This record gives sequence, structure tokens and C-alpha cells, in this order.
Amino acid sequence: MRTEHDALGARQVPDDAYWGIHTLRASENFPISGRRWPGVFLSAFGQVKLACLEANAELGALDQAKAAALARACGEMIDGRLHEHVIVDPFQGGAGTSTNMCVNEVLANRAIEILGGRLGDYGMVHPIHDVNKHQSTNDVFPTALKAACLRLLKDLEGELARLQEALQAKEQEFADVVSLGRTQLMDAVPVTLGMSFGSMSEAASRDRWRIFKCRERLKQVNLGGTAVGTGLGAPRTFIFLASQNLKRITGLPLSRAENLADATRNMDCFAEAAGMLQALGANLLKLCSDLRLMASGPDAGLGEIELPPVQAGSSIMAGKINPVLPEALSQVALRMMAAGQSVALAAGLGQLELNQFAPFIAHEMLESLGLCSNALGPFTDKCVKGITARRERCEAHVKASMALATVLVPVLGYEAVEALAAEARRRGVGVAQIALERGVADEATLAELLSPRRMRKLGFTDEDYAGVRKP
Repeated sequence: MRTEHDALGARQVPDDAYWGIHTLRASENFPISGRRWPGVFLSAFGQVKLACLEANAELGALDQAKAAALARACGEMIDGRLHEHVIVDPFQGGAGTSTNMCVNEVLANRAIEILGGRLGDYGMVHPIHDVNKHQSTNDVFPTALKAACLRLLKDLEGELARLQEALQAKEQEFADVVSLGRTQLMDAVPVTLGMSFGSMSEAASRDRWRIFKCRERLKQVNLGGTAVGTGLGAPRTFIFLASQNLKRITGLPLSRAENLADATRNMDCFAEAAGMLQALGANLLKLCSDLRLMASGPDAGLGEIELPPVQAGSSIMAGKINPVLPEALSQVALRMMAAGQSVALAAGLGQLELNQFAPFIAHEMLESLGLCSNALGPFTDKCVKGITARRERCEAHVKASMALATVLVPVLGYEAVEALAAEARRRGVGVAQIALERGVADEATLAELLSPRRMRKLGFTDEDYAGVRKP
């Protein structure tokens, strides 16, 4: 064991630990969730620290040997080799100070090791005086969060694009399948199955646009603002250099916020981005619910589409297959919607010059983005792409319904059609049979009125009803 000191006294730290006394106290104070920060966030933290140390090295605030060792340590944090040493729980007080201090200690000790020293010998490289030089948790933490979110949003946009393409492919594949539209879960009027999937793809398209807007909202960072956005304790040149370096290192379109105090004090950009993710969650929940209903049964439910079987559905009911992929994505969607509300509340609860709930906002944002990207891939590849239409089932539902009655209203009038529908129900036959018996139209005309071409046509013309006669 080695002895380390802070303002509260001395503590024993394991000799082989890259973390130090500040991390030890944080791990004791916050044994809350047992979770760790996701790798994308820790890599972004490494990029922020690298940008800052390069700026300090250029200004002569760090000697070349320290800077080289720290640059190598940051590289290892970026590529994931040091992630396991960041052991603090994401649920923590202090606006992220525990996380920043842990990263500082891990990078310092790794740099000490690279220079040939013993872990904990902070006379060689100090976590605060060297690694955290000209910085504050209050600027590096939200900057790392924004960089990580931008990375995840790019991944999510790619997954949404694949989902949209898969839904568009189904729109084309099912363009000639007439199915029964439903409102309030009750039989309504005919649509095509292609139109249903087209509506799904349009929703995905809007979600892609929202993701793009999310990225726009998170591009400005407060790096260099230090504690409250005034830049107190940081040279002016460092403030400009650090932001420029970060943009180059990350390859992301990051820029220094014009008002660093505003960017430090307010987190409404995360609330806005989380709200857009909440809308995405709502659309995904609706999509999954619709697919489950359309595939329900399949024998005693709607059963108009068939989802690919991916695993057995029951430990007792042999042959049962469940819609597990839509169900899994639905749970992710619910989590995203809840996170949107949580982030909005946390952003509003920030006080004066800083938001003390930055770690909670970070956790909610990163978890939502990661879960959604992870769930969308299997959902698109193993579910949507393999959906097939049960054409005979769709046709049977249309014929057995009163859908034709609504189609005839523009010519026959509501009351006359209501009488046709009532007789059809009383006799247990379709409206088409009653219409044929009463000489309303011949079979060819009735078939055309319910054809895919007719469903895709916007509104009707007199030509559509040329073969229809009042009884």
C-alpha cells in the first residue's frame, strides 16, 4: 500500500492502483449503481485532456518529458486501455468532480509509470498541477460529454438510416397488398400494406432530421471557461488553443462557445437534445406496437404480416413464437422517453453558475444513445428486413369487413350504405354480395374500388364511380 494525502488527510491506496486518494474517497462515498462510465465518454475525456496538455506544452506550461508521457497516457485512455481504472460510479455529487479527479489520477500515474517512476510519486507528474492544469471539472466534463454524444449521435443516425431504408423496401414490396385500415382498433377503410410501411419510413425520416438537429445543438463547448465560464486561472491563449486542438483531435465539428459563462451555467442544449430523443422513442414505441398488432395471433389475431422467428417463445407452449425484437426495442424506447423527462428536470434544477446534476444528465444521455443504437441494429436486420405479408389473410379481412360500405358512400349516400351494411351484418355476408344482389355494381367494378391502385390514388374522381348505380 502507498500513502496519499489530500485536504482531508491521508489514506492508504493499493500500490498497483492507477487511481489515487480522490478516487478512493469517491468510490466510498458513491457505492450507488455499480455501473461504470461507457467507453465512448472516457475516450472523449482522454481527447479533452490531450487537447489541454498539448496547449499547455505549446505555451511552455508543461515540460516536454511530462507532456510526452501524458500524451501517451491520453492516447491509451482514448483507445480504451485505461478505461477499467476509472472506477467511480456515474451517480455522484459534485457536478462530475469525482470523474475528473479519477481521470486526472489515472493519467498522472500512467505517465509516471512511462517515465520510470513509482505510482503515486506525484512529484514527477501531478494529477491537478499537471494533468488538470488550466482546467476545471466544470469545463472539461461537459465538453467531454458533448464530444461523446456527438459520436453516439452519428452512430445512431446511421442505424436510423438503415431502418428507414428497410421500411422503404417493405413499402415497395407490399405496394400491391390491400389490407384493412383500423382506427381505435376497429375496422375502418382499406389501405395498402405498402402505405402502412411508408408511413413508418416517413416517421424514421423525421427522426433522422431530429438527430441532425441534436448534433447541431451540441457543437459548442465551454472548454477554457474553467470554473464558471470566465476563464479564471487559464491564459487567454490556452483557451483558444485548447478548443482548436480538440476539434482537430476528435475530428468533430466542435467550436468554442461565444459565451462561456452561458455554456457553463445552462444545460438546456441537453434538454433539447433529450427531447428529440424522446420523440424518437415515441415513434419507435408506436412502430413496435403496430408491428406486434399486425403480426398478432397469428391464427386468432390479426396475423396480416409475419415477423421472422428468432427464438422459441415459450417454455411450455410448443411452437409459440413471440415478437421479441419489437418488445426489446419498445423497452429501450420507454427508457429513452423517461430519460428525456429526467434530463429536462435536471437541466431545470441547475442553480446559479453551474448545474450540479451534470453527471446525471451525462448518464441519461449516454445510456439512451447507446441503448438505442444497440437495439436498432438487430431490430432492423433480424426483424424488419425479414417481414413477409400474409396476402390471403389481408384479402380475407378486407372482404369480411364493411370497408366497401365506406367506399360507396360518395355515390349512394350515408343512409343507403348504412342500410346495405346492416343487411350484410344481419345475413352474415359481405357488403359486396348485397351490392351485387341489388345491382349497385358488377364484380369488376367492386374489385376496382378496392384495388391497390385505388388505395394509392389521392381522393376520387367521377370516373372511379362510373360503374356504380343507385339501387
